[in-house]
Amino acid sequence: MEDTGTIPAPDGTPLAYRRIAGRGPGVLFLGGFNSDMTGTKAAALAEWAQRTGRGFCRFDYAGHGASGGEFAEGTIGRWAADATMVLDALTEGPQILVGSSMGGWIAALLARAGPVRMAGLVGSAAAPDFTEDLMWENFPADVRAAIARDGVWHRPSEYGEDYPITRALIEDGKRNLVLREKLPFAFPMRILHGMRDMDVPWRHGLRFVEAIEGDDVRLTLVKDGDHRLSRPQDIALLLREIEEMG
Repeated sequence: MEDTGTIPAPDGTPLAYRRIAGRGPGVLFLGGFNSDMTGTKAAALAEWAQRTGRGFCRFDYAGHGASGGEFAEGTIGRWAADATMVLDALTEGPQILVGSSMGGWIAALLARAGPVRMAGLVGSAAAPDFTEDLMWENFPADVRAAIARDGVWHRPSEYGEDYPITRALIEDGKRNLVLREKLPFAFPMRILHGMRDMDVPWRHGLRFVEAIEGDDVRLTLVKDGDHRLSRPQDIALLLREIEEMG
C-alpha cells in the first residue's frame, strides 16, 4: 500500500510524497528538472517495490507536480534541501538513490553531504552541473544578456510549455557544482545513459564517472536510448541495477 501525504519544507511549502513501507535498503527516487513523481520511471519503481516488498519513496520538489511553491523560484540548492528533508524525515536506514536527469545532480549533492546512509546510487541520464555546462556555456549571447538583464528567459521545450530559466537558477547552480573536483564515493554507482539523448549528451555521463574516486562504478550506454530512458527495456535495465545493489 502506498502512503501519500505532504510534509512542510523549512519555509512551510508543502512537499507532496508517496511512500511504500518495506525491507531495505530503501529506494529514494529523485526526479528531473520540471518533472514530477508520476512519471514512467517513478511509477514503475513503485510497482516494483510493492511487488518485491522493498521500501520506496518518491516526492515532488517545491514548484513541481503536486507540491506547493513556484517553479520559477526554485534553484538546485533549494531542491537539494527538499530532497535532504525527505531523506531524513521519510526514509530509514541505508538508501539507494535513483536520480533521473537533474535528480542525478541532487543525488550527488546528498551523497557528498551524507555518505553514511548511501547504499548505492543509480543515475538515469544523470545531469550534474547542467545549469553551467549544458545551459549557460551553450546559451548564445542574446539569451545570456536577457537572463542578466531581465532575471529570466523562457526556454522552449519539446515536452510541453516553455519554462523559465532564471538568473537565480544559474547563479545558484555555480555554487553547487560537483564535477570540478573528485567525488569521494565508496558505495556502488551505476550510470545509465542513452546515446541518442539530445538533452544531456552521453559524454556528460562519462564525465560523472570520471569524477568519482570509488572503483565500484559502471557506465552503461544504451545505443538507441533517448533522454527519458522510459521504454520497457530501459525500465528493466534500471531495476536490474537496483536489485544488484541489494
